[in-house]
Parts: sequence; structure tokens; C-alpha cells
Amino acid sequence: MKAYRLLSEDDTAAFCHKVSEALSQGWELYGSPAYAFDAARGKMRCAQAVIRDDAAARAPEMTRGQP
Repeated sequence: MKAYRLLSEDDTAAFCHKVSEALSQGWELYGSPAYAFDAARGKMRCAQAVIRDDAAARAPEMTRGQP
């Protein structure tokens, strides 16, 4: 089974750390990153999809904020 995650965060170093942590856990980048303005919050947001060939990669108890 292929697991898919979409990581997102405000445009800060926290986003880079989140993606780096996912990569260190065996996830692979999938596609290009996205960058958009969140008008409601007045902040730029980043997103990056990652995939992993592992049925256990996305356990039901994981929260959305975990890589």
C-alpha cells in the first residue's frame, strides 16, 4: 500500500523541519511544493506532498500535524 501525506505550515523554518523530519522517516517527496497566501490569516503557507510504500506509514492514531 502506498501512503500519502500533505504536509503544510506557515512559511517559516518549521515547514522545512517538518518536511526534513518526514524525509528522515522514509517518506519521499511527491510533486512540487505549493506556496499560497492565506488571506484569512494574512500569512504565506507552504505545502509538500510526500509518499511512502508502507501500509504502517499512516497509522489511524497519527494526528494531521505529524510527519
